[in-house]
Amino acid sequence: MFKGHPKGLLAAALSNMGERFGYYIMNAVLVLFLCSKFGLTDAQGSGIYSAFYSGIYVLSLIGGLIADRTRNYKGTIMSGLVIMALGYCVLAVPILATPENKTWLLGLTCVALFCIAFGNGLFKGNLQAIVGQMYDNFEAEAAKEGPEALAVAKDKRDSGFQIFYVFINVGGLIAPFIAPMLRSWWLKVNGLAYNADLPALCHKFINEGASMAESQLANLKELMATVGGTGDIAAFCSQYLDVFNTGIHYSFIASVAAMAISLVIFIATKKIFPTPAKKEAAASVNYTAEEKAAMAKEIKQRLYALFAVLGIVIFFWFSFHQNGASLSLFARDFADTSLFAPEIWQAVNPFFVIVLTPVVMFIFAALAKKGKAISTPKKIAYGMFIAGLAFVFLGIYSYMMGYPSATEFKEMSATAKAGLKAGPWVLIVTYFFLTVAELFISPLGLSFVSKVAPKNLLGLCQGLWLTATALGNGLLWIGPIMYNAWPIWQCWTVFLVVCLVSMGVMLAMVKWLERVTA
Repeated sequence: MFKGHPKGLLAAALSNMGERFGYYIMNAVLVLFLCSKFGLTDAQGSGIYSAFYSGIYVLSLIGGLIADRTRNYKGTIMSGLVIMALGYCVLAVPILATPENKTWLLGLTCVALFCIAFGNGLFKGNLQAIVGQMYDNFEAEAAKEGPEALAVAKDKRDSGFQIFYVFINVGGLIAPFIAPMLRSWWLKVNGLAYNADLPALCHKFINEGASMAESQLANLKELMATVGGTGDIAAFCSQYLDVFNTGIHYSFIASVAAMAISLVIFIATKKIFPTPAKKEAAASVNYTAEEKAAMAKEIKQRLYALFAVLGIVIFFWFSFHQNGASLSLFARDFADTSLFAPEIWQAVNPFFVIVLTPVVMFIFAALAKKGKAISTPKKIAYGMFIAGLAFVFLGIYSYMMGYPSATEFKEMSATAKAGLKAGPWVLIVTYFFLTVAELFISPLGLSFVSKVAPKNLLGLCQGLWLTATALGNGLLWIGPIMYNAWPIWQCWTVFLVVCLVSMGVMLAMVKWLERVTA
C-alpha cells in the first residue's frame, strides 16, 4: 500500500489515526450525551454540536496561520494534542447534572469542547499540510530524474491522501463502540439496562413530575420495568440518568489515552517529516523580480480556484455531517436499537471507508491506465451526486413508511412505535452511499488543496479547506429542526436538493479548475 510513497506517510497516518480514535469516541455520542446529561432538546443539543463542529474547522484556520507564521508545524501539532487531552480530561469527570449545578456544569462542558476544538485546529490542518509537503519534496526529487518520473510521482498524491484518509477511519471504526460498551457495562453493574428513550422521559419527569402527559408517564413506567427499575419513579429517574451518563464519562478516559499515543508516535517519528522553514529560507534568495511577478499571478489563479471549490463543499458537509445530527437522531428514534445502540451506527461510515477505498483507488487507477483519468474537480462533482442518492433512498423509504415528524413519532405509544421501527439495513444503505460520496470528495479535496496551495501558505490553505467544512457544520442545526417539524421525508428531500445544486455548480466550473491545477 505504501510502496512508492514518501516514507513519512505511514508515520503521519498512524499519528492521525490515534487522534481520530480519541475524537470519534466523543463525537459519536456528543449530541445524544448532551441531551441525556443535561435534558436538552434535540435542537439545543444539535446547536451546541454544530457550534463545536464548526469551531474545530474555523480554529484550523488559526492553527494554520500560527504554523505558517512560525514555520513550526511540528511544535504546533504537538501543542494541539496536549490541549485536546486537557479537554477530554475535563469531560471524563462524572458529575451528576442537577437543577442547581446544570448552568455551570454545561458551561464547563462547553469550555472542554472549546479546548478540544482549539487543539484540533492546531493539529488537524497542519498534519495535512505536512503530508502535502512530503509530496512536494517527493515530486521535486522525481523531477530530477525526468518528466516521466515526475508524472508518476504526481499521480501518487491523490492515492497518498486516500491512504492517509483510510487510517483516519480505522480509528473512527473502533471508536463508536467504546462509549456504548462502557455505558452498558456500567448500567449492568448497577442492575440496570440500556434504553434509548429513557433519558428524555426521566428528564421530563424530573422537570414536570406527575403532571407530565399521561401517555408519556405510562411509557416511562413501562420502560422502567423493562430495564430493572423499581421503587419511587423520581428516585429511579435520578439514578438512571446518573448511571447512564457516568458510563459515557468513563469513555472519555480512552480519548485521553489516544491523544497520548498519538503524541508519542509523532514525537518518535518527527525527524522524518519535512522542515519547511529551512528550505523556504534557502529558496527565497533565488527569486528574481520577474519570477516574483509571475508567481503572484499564478498564486491569484490558484487561490481563486481554491475559494470556488471551498464554496461548493460547504453544502456537501452540511449534508454529510448530518451523521452526527439528524441521522443520529433518526437512529435513536426510528431505528430498532434492540441489537445496536444508536451511536454504534456511526461506525458503519468508517467501515465502508476502509473497505471501499481500495476499490475506489483501483477504479481510478484503471481509468488512468486507459487514458480516461478523472480530474479531481470532476471526482468532487460526482461525489455530490452520490451523496444525493443517499437522501433519495432515505426520503423514499420514509415516505413509504408514512413517517411523521420526529416530534409526533415520539409522542406515539411504545407499541405503535415498535411496529414502525426501521431495520438495520436502512442505515447501512444510507451510509454506503454517503461513504462513497465522501471518498470522492474529502481525501481528494485535501489533495486538491495541496496542489493549488502556495508553498508559503500550506497550513493556511489547509485551514481554509477546514473552514469551509466549518461553515457547512455551522448549518447542521437546521437538520434537526426540520427533522422535528416536518414529515421526515421532506427533511431528506432538502438535503437531496442541496447536493444536486452543488453538483451542478461544480460541473459548470470543471474546465476552469482543470486548467488551474494542470
